[in-house]
Amino acid sequence: MKKLLALLLVGLLSIALVACGTAGEESSEEENTSGEQKEGEQEAEANEEIVVGATSVPHAEVLEEAKPLLKEEGIDLKIETYQDYILPNEDLSNGTLDANYFQHIPYLKDQKSEFGYDFVNLGGIHIEPMGIYSKNISSVEDIEEGTEVILSRSVADHGRVLSLLQENGLIKLSDDVDPVSATLDDIEENPKNLEFDASIEAGLLPEFYEREENALVAINTNYAIEAGLVPENDALILEGSESPYVNVIAARSEDEDNKALHTLVEVLRSEEIQTFIKEQYEGAVVPVSE
Repeated sequence: MKKLLALLLVGLLSIALVACGTAGEESSEEENTSGEQKEGEQEAEANEEIVVGATSVPHAEVLEEAKPLLKEEGIDLKIETYQDYILPNEDLSNGTLDANYFQHIPYLKDQKSEFGYDFVNLGGIHIEPMGIYSKNISSVEDIEEGTEVILSRSVADHGRVLSLLQENGLIKLSDDVDPVSATLDDIEENPKNLEFDASIEAGLLPEFYEREENALVAINTNYAIEAGLVPENDALILEGSESPYVNVIAARSEDEDNKALHTLVEVLRSEEIQTFIKEQYEGAVVPVSE
């Protein structure tokens, strides 16, 4: 009887030890899992998210290339893509975006003046040389009397297009006007009696290039690339790389010292991104570093 009781006690003790061991293992596993979760949560919390608006080509493509570099800096980049030049500034102003990347300096200045936006330029990233295209006209010498010139309704681009026409001897602007801010009213001489249509939305200009075969169409490079045009090959007249029309990162004035946005500018000016721009766009987009 005593032997039986002893055996029962040994068995019960073994079961208890096994149970304790299992409970200890489960507790240890739970602690490890909990620790891993907390570590993951801390890592997720460490990354700051910034939302940047951009037109699809080339701006959004460049931002996509910058994503992993920003990730290494603890910044998660969310890209909002736009097909026009109006909404990105509206959404920056109302707080939907932290910054935008689509506009050159004269356009930014014009928008601030027209709409009272309290924006700052955090830094220039690239230049997109403006091109003037034509389906049927193959050289400047072939431009006939009364040829129509179709350009964006954005006044900020007018001086840019008129400067190209002046450089090629097609018009002359008033001597007392800054070519960057020139308008159609500043044309002093027009020996070929060129006719101007400045009523077109910028994104529609490639359609007019396809349709109006004997016209001159000034197309912003981002829309030209999107339409399958190669500016260096297809443009009748192409702006040089020395240009005041630098595309910038714009933000609200209250975010002028935002560290994450300044890191964005630094990454976009990095050797990796500048090399990507040069190789990807083959001269249609020219990186800058100041």
